[in-house]
Amino acid sequence: MTGLTLTEIWIYPIKSLGGIRLKEAKVLEKGLAYDRRWMLVNEEGKFLTQRIHPEMALFKLTINNEQLTITHTQKLSNHSILLKPSSVNDSKEVTIWDDTVRAFEVSEESSRWFSEMLSIPCKLVYFPEENIRAVDPRFAPNQENVSLADGYPFLIIGEASLADLNNRMEVALLMNRFRPNFVFSGGRPFEEDTWKEFVIGANRFLGVKPCSRCVLTTIDQETAAKGSEPLRTLATYRKWDNKIYFGQNLLAIDHTFVQEGDSITLLT
Repeated sequence: MTGLTLTEIWIYPIKSLGGIRLKEAKVLEKGLAYDRRWMLVNEEGKFLTQRIHPEMALFKLTINNEQLTITHTQKLSNHSILLKPSSVNDSKEVTIWDDTVRAFEVSEESSRWFSEMLSIPCKLVYFPEENIRAVDPRFAPNQENVSLADGYPFLIIGEASLADLNNRMEVALLMNRFRPNFVFSGGRPFEEDTWKEFVIGANRFLGVKPCSRCVLTTIDQETAAKGSEPLRTLATYRKWDNKIYFGQNLLAIDHTFVQEGDSITLLT
């Protein structure tokens, strides 16, 4: 078997907006540092997602000097917030899927900017590290917590898996359709489905369940246009239990750092 190597590391600081590629990242229980610690909610406190608002793909993010800068690529407007909020307002209950968690509005200014960019009333909220959101207990051996990601702290996908999919498609897709945290080279297509315990660099991870995919994967992350792929093709060979799977959800055993180029060693 070809050696397995970590080739890309991604975080998505604000849920459902653009990702940021990193050379190195700190591994925390809830996910990589700064990964999905913010999200947009409507006036009822319910999270916003590209599934309903595909134009959210048009927000691109960068990190500079302890600031997170968000740019709307069509309206050419940008806004910056602190990576580490210095003060937080009164917390409020917000909902993400079936979970209700406590989060803080970042600022009225931030909420106003996003409301203008999306043309819908919304608020930007921040989810502090100490706040609780449990991983599904059926898949959390140590009662792990997760950030504002859909359900699990980390997602890994092999380059071979994407290549296998693209070989079946008329038009090849980029990995950003699938929003992984980790991308690796080497190995067979979809072998990550079977990984149980493995090491990236010096950090052990547990593979807990393959990731079921939704219509967000059908949104072009550059144009926000929606289509039928890749779900149509994946449904022909990656569907079971009435769900379509691509990628493996992970929990972290250790909380150190990972770097591009780290070797991956399978333990079980």
